[in-house]
Amino acid sequence: MPQVLDHLVINNHFNLTPTRELFAALGFTLTPESHHSLGSMNQLVMFNDHYLELIGLPRHSATVRQELLDSPRGIDGLVFRSNEAESTARQLAEQGFSVQPVQHFSREVEANGERGEARFSTVRLAPGSFAAGRVYFCQHHTPQWLWRDPWLQHANGVEGIESLTLVAQNPEQEQQAWQRLGPLAPGFVLRILTPEQWSRYCAGLPGRDETRRSQFAAMTFRGGDPVTLVQAAENAGLPHVHTAERLLIAVPAIHTLLEFRL
Repeated sequence: MPQVLDHLVINNHFNLTPTRELFAALGFTLTPESHHSLGSMNQLVMFNDHYLELIGLPRHSATVRQELLDSPRGIDGLVFRSNEAESTARQLAEQGFSVQPVQHFSREVEANGERGEARFSTVRLAPGSFAAGRVYFCQHHTPQWLWRDPWLQHANGVEGIESLTLVAQNPEQEQQAWQRLGPLAPGFVLRILTPEQWSRYCAGLPGRDETRRSQFAAMTFRGGDPVTLVQAAENAGLPHVHTAERLLIAVPAIHTLLEFRL
């Protein structure tokens, strides 16, 4: 079956606040801060059938998610949808992947004056399965606590995520690894570029961590009001390039490039 995008993850270690403030300034609606039973905290940018997760770690917590500290800041997670976590784990193992035990966790949610619990089961591939970052599958037991109408509207006019760009020293080897997972469902593209192709793609903007042999370097959003976004980038002091077809905004602090297809 084609793999369906569930969400992308931007890892912020102990610095979630600057990233969430940046995304809010760019005109995205963010969910309230919430804390996982695993020890991490997050805020989400929700779209109709997928989302972007800004994840971080509390500075004073008895529980620390080591997997987040072991991963670099920036786009470090590509997460696909699972309808049944145990079945997904078996299928991945049969395909020859090294699969960690199914993980069950939750977080409290507050929305429209109501409080509830969002519950998840995830199937994580062993660290290092993909050089660019963490890859896992997520089953949502309580989608009603994520997809709420007020969170789906964004002042900047962005409608969703349409692609993720990966930069690799050996793109052929990288492509072969990703093909083992099977095709991606329509509506989302994983683009793999060489460093030379990236140089042309990024239009001279910073973003890529050149010390890494493989990196999730950019995400592309569908839609967006260029006037709002350009003004926000200028106010935040973020390098950007605006053409008739697209707007690129670099976030050097987290080695990330944001692309808006206009």
